[in-house]
Amino acid sequence: MTKKRNRLEIIRDILEVIKTKQGRIKPTHILYKSNLSYIMMEEYLSELKEKEFIEELSSGNGKTYRVTEKGLTYLDKYKMVSEFTSSFGLN
Repeated sequence: MTKKRNRLEIIRDILEVIKTKQGRIKPTHILYKSNLSYIMMEEYLSELKEKEFIEELSSGNGKTYRVTEKGLTYLDKYKMVSEFTSSFGLN
């Protein structure tokens, strides 16, 4: 049985999805790749925009998202904490 992801893991997953697509991705791709419902995805994207972890960009063919420097810093720090806790067998 798989463990449910916590809030910080979901945020990491969303940021990683955006980052792996050269920093620009459509909401539909975030939805599928982060394995969230539409409502949950919208809530997380709204929070991440508000906290300036991502930017919403509008173009002729819809909106896309990109990770900001603050979002990249979050990913780096998350990785560091994750490696630290794993090294002590606390994951």
